[in-house]
Amino acid sequence: MNIAANIADELESGEADSSGHALFADAPRSVSFNKLRKRLLRQVRQAFDDFDMLKGQKRWLVGLSGGKDSYGLLALLLDLKWRGLLPVELIACNLDQGQPNFPKHVLPDYLTKIGVQHRIEYRDTYSIVKEKVPEGATYCSLCSRLRRGNLYRVAREEGCDALVLGHHREDILETFFMNFFHGGRLASMPAKLLNDEGDLMVLRPLAYAAEDDLAKFAAAMQFPIIPCDLCGSQDGLQRNAMKDMLADIERRMPGRKDTMLRALSHVNPSHLLDPKLFNFSTLGVTDPS
Repeated sequence: MNIAANIADELESGEADSSGHALFADAPRSVSFNKLRKRLLRQVRQAFDDFDMLKGQKRWLVGLSGGKDSYGLLALLLDLKWRGLLPVELIACNLDQGQPNFPKHVLPDYLTKIGVQHRIEYRDTYSIVKEKVPEGATYCSLCSRLRRGNLYRVAREEGCDALVLGHHREDILETFFMNFFHGGRLASMPAKLLNDEGDLMVLRPLAYAAEDDLAKFAAAMQFPIIPCDLCGSQDGLQRNAMKDMLADIERRMPGRKDTMLRALSHVNPSHLLDPKLFNFSTLGVTDPS
């Protein structure tokens, strides 16, 4: 099934303007919102096609943090499923990490209201992070590893083929530059990844979506956003520095973010310096005789 072609036909026919899934019942009917929704749908289906995300997939665990990106991911996947263009069963999962003042009722109430199958998993990783990370250091790395491990476990328990996450274009670019400047390597977040155990895929259907678009989408949809009071409360994170750098570049040279993202999919190993990727020893000048 060619997801891109099917959605393109629907978008051209104007079907994306209908209310669709119950989640969109109170969505704006403005031209600007419909254009935004169509653009995000196109970008998601392009990621499906480019990275063959639907191959052999039957059931996905959709990570839902309560932030704008994961809400947007869930909404777009439900939109595609409602149109019959996503033949995969979805289950939303939030990991309650035991953060103080976390509003436990928000996500289950919302997911029940829109009729989405879900699982709320409680694991006090907050205390572990606070205990293990020195005062003044950033929590993100350990917090992310603990969260990912628990989501893998839940995905297995729920019989899922993949864990689906809401990372977007800026997340991918920021990770690339963090590895570039601080890790001394060329690497980012792949749109499709097989976990170390080899039993689950990690998928990022929002790989082509811009963070600004997802923020506008979330505001228009009036998602009940839950702020992160752990890593979101810390200043001076390396990722924030990368975000500011990319925003400055985009402000001075509009369109550079899209150009950078395209660069990550057009790699020429022979023009880099890694002999593990390209066998430079095979190069030689042809004897004119």
